[in-house]
Amino acid sequence: MGEYEVFFGEYRHNIDAKGRLSVPVKMRNQCGESVFVTRGNDGCLALYTQEGWEDYYQELQALPQKKKSTRTYIRLITSRVSECEFDKLGRINIPLVLRQEGHLEKECVIVGVGDHVEIWNNEAWDQFYDDNKDSFDDISEGLDDFEL
Repeated sequence: MGEYEVFFGEYRHNIDAKGRLSVPVKMRNQCGESVFVTRGNDGCLALYTQEGWEDYYQELQALPQKKKSTRTYIRLITSRVSECEFDKLGRINIPLVLRQEGHLEKECVIVGVGDHVEIWNNEAWDQFYDDNKDSFDDISEGLDDFEL
């Protein structure tokens, strides 16, 4: 596995009618000339650097290919992935099929989650955050069950 940048923070930016979304400078400076955008979990889109996408793809290929759920998951991820280049203004153009997948219409929330970035519909992010913020301590405590 390669090394990748660490993304964090929450930013709100508008996506225009053509699907152009400005990526925050702090994140963009870690991305190179282009990024890979695909379906994420919980209704968002996932944005990866070149190196991050290569690592993630290697993880996908290491999954048991004989399992139907694995094949389905890989198809859902890879069929919609798009390499998006930054324009002069630091925007990426997210294809319509992905904008529809993430329900991106106007205001978006860009969230750094460590090894990648998530792009959320504003209302979906606020709902997700509100639904989960009061469980923070319980979730944290439950993480002790995982080996790191």
